[in-house]
Order: sequence, then structure tokens, then C-alpha cells
Amino acid sequence: MTRVVVTGSSGKLGRHVVQHLADHGYDLITTDSTLPPEGQPGQFTKADLTDFSQVIELLTGIDERHEGIDAVVHLAAVPAPGQHTQGATFRNNVPATFNIFQAAKIAQITKVVWASSETVLGLPFDVPPPYAPVDEEYAVLPNSTYSMGKAVEEEMARHFARWDPELSIIGLRFSNVMDVENYEDFPTWQDDPAKRRWNLWGYIDGRDGAQAVRRSLETDLTGFEAFIVANADTVMERDSADLMKKVFPQVKLTRRLKGNETLLGIDKARRLLGYEPEHSWRDHV
Repeated sequence: MTRVVVTGSSGKLGRHVVQHLADHGYDLITTDSTLPPEGQPGQFTKADLTDFSQVIELLTGIDERHEGIDAVVHLAAVPAPGQHTQGATFRNNVPATFNIFQAAKIAQITKVVWASSETVLGLPFDVPPPYAPVDEEYAVLPNSTYSMGKAVEEEMARHFARWDPELSIIGLRFSNVMDVENYEDFPTWQDDPAKRRWNLWGYIDGRDGAQAVRRSLETDLTGFEAFIVANADTVMERDSADLMKKVFPQVKLTRRLKGNETLLGIDKARRLLGYEPEHSWRDHV
């Protein structure tokens, strides 16, 4: 049984990840700044990840609760721009991620998966993307302090991997995380494509986000890799090609689009992780 620390375990995505990993036989040490939902699997410890000493304890052992960690899933963060001041967002997110990376290095943990963000792709797309579907091939384009922090984290990961050739450090560029109850809002967006143009009409069902985390833990890839993680479709009923023609007519399409397929390209995650979304908002509305 693989023992994994999951940070941000009480969060929107974290709750799905913890349940999914538990269902697949993982032994979980969970942590967050807020208490977990009742009945959540795993051993929970409340911790401040901006305090390096606390992170070291989480990854090396806390009293008699656990000894030795096989992998880390780092999801804890201020989750989006605008929820805190810019300085507070950066001061929380980037040091916490550095602490996770550095503590994993000290503890000789060679599998780290963490939440990067779709925002590094250039969101919101007030300036049109270079092409569509977007992918991992172009340089990051952060447009907020939040996304700049995620870009910094990816750069840190690149160098941690350079220092340790055995390290597998995977950044998952999650799209807008959705629970099933959020899908009731989707019909309200259909009359105005501009309402969701900011992320090319993308989303990620929390359950599929959890699948991507598990597949990242189970891959044999080493080094640093970033993956876009979105659902296979968009939030819209209109075909994706029609959406692009109407809202981003100047953006080059790199392939023929099929129906409502996602414009946040998940080809790399499919190819290298075996990721395949299993859920859609269309099954619930």
C-alpha cells in the first residue's frame, strides 16, 4: 500500500482526490488549514504549509502516527485570483509549494504531484490564445499574481527535477473544478458565449481531476512534466468550432474540431498518463 500525503484535503478538489485514492487502496495522510468533512478517509493533521518545520514533520513522520511517505499530492493553495490581496496570494502559495518540494527532497521522496493551473496558459483570454486547442507547447503566459505564482512553481519544479534525475514531479494544470451541483448553472451560459470565453469554455469534474492525480502517481515518468487537465467537452452546447469562429475568429485551429470537444488540449495527458475523462455535465442537466 502506497502512503501519500495529500495537502488541501478539505478543498473542493482535495475532497475528490482523497476519496478516489482511498477507493484505490492508498494509505493517506491528509492535511489542510481547515478540518476535513466528516467521515473523510485518511489520518488528518492540521498544518500551516508556509512553516517549513511543519512540512518537514508531515513528510517525515509525526509522533507515532506515521513513519515514511512514498509520495506527495500538493493541492493546498489560495485557489484563484482575487480572493486575497495579490501579496497575500503569492506569500501563501509559492513558499508553501517550495516547502513541499524541498521537504520531499530532504525526505528522499521521489514522487510529487501538485496543482498548477490552467491560468498559466494566458487566462483570462482577453488577449486571444496563440492557437487552439491550447496545449503545453508554448511558454507560460501568466496574467495575474496568482498565475505568476503558478508559473514560478513550475520553474522551481523544473530545477528540482534537474537536481535529482530520479524525481517525478508533475504539475497538473487543472481547469475550473466543478462538483455535480454546479452543473445546474451551465444552462444559464448558453445564450452568451462571452460569459465563459475567459478559459475557452473549459472545466474539470472533480472526479476526473482525482483520476488525473492517481494516474500521475502511478506513471513511470521521471523529471518535470506539466499536463493540462480538463474534461473532454466544453461547458457549451454549441460546437467548439462555431464558438471559436464567433468569439476568436483570428485564432488558428490546429486541427479539425469534433462537436463539443475541449479547447483545453488534453492530448498529452491522454498519451502519457492514460488519462481519459469519465464524466460530463451533460449527464446531469
